[in-house]
Order: sequence, then structure tokens, then C-alpha cells
Amino acid sequence: MQDCIFCQIAHHEIPSTVVFEDDEVIAFEDIDPQAPVHILLVPKQHINTLMELKENEMEVLQHLFLVTQQIATMKQIEYSGFRVVLNCNSHGGQTVYHLHAHLLGGRKMNWPPG
Repeated sequence: MQDCIFCQIAHHEIPSTVVFEDDEVIAFEDIDPQAPVHILLVPKQHINTLMELKENEMEVLQHLFLVTQQIATMKQIEYSGFRVVLNCNSHGGQTVYHLHAHLLGGRKMNWPPG
């Protein structure tokens, strides 16, 4: 989608601090980090929300979580722990309508998250 900021980042039309990229996913540092490690993992395929993910597209989530493991190891938070967040729609906190995950780590996470 032309007006989607995450699609523009995935196509390198908007600069970002990329920490991982392959044919299916781009991962970059959040510009408003909520933890010492705050990485956004974005499928290059545009899917608005988790609710719009089709059964035949589930491999998108599988790959997203495999990349999350790689980045957690790269950022050395695989043993101390981390949180993966998928926000869905406005009450879920989603502000960019392109499916994405937040990888948060580098500090103790509180519960409930709020």
C-alpha cells in the first residue's frame, strides 16, 4: 500500500535503523522505544490487522516468530527474557494498520502491561 508507513519502510522509501531483513520480513528499531530493546518486526506482505490474516497466510506469523528468536539472540536478551506484542485495532493499541510485532527487552517487564 502506497500510503502505509511500514510498506514504505519495507521498500526503503523511508529511512529506518534496520536490524534484520529477508524476503519476507523487515525488522527495525522503534523511533519511540518503550524499552532498551524495542524492535518492530514487519511482514513485507501488507496485512492490516491480525484479524485479517487468512488461514493460508499463517506462515507469516511463523516466520515472524522465528525472526524474533534470531533478533533476541542478536540483542542478547534470549536468556534474560523479552516480550512480544501484537496489537490489534484501536482498543488493542494498534496505531499503524499493517500487521507487526514489537520485540521489547533489556529490562524487567511489568504485569499487567496496562
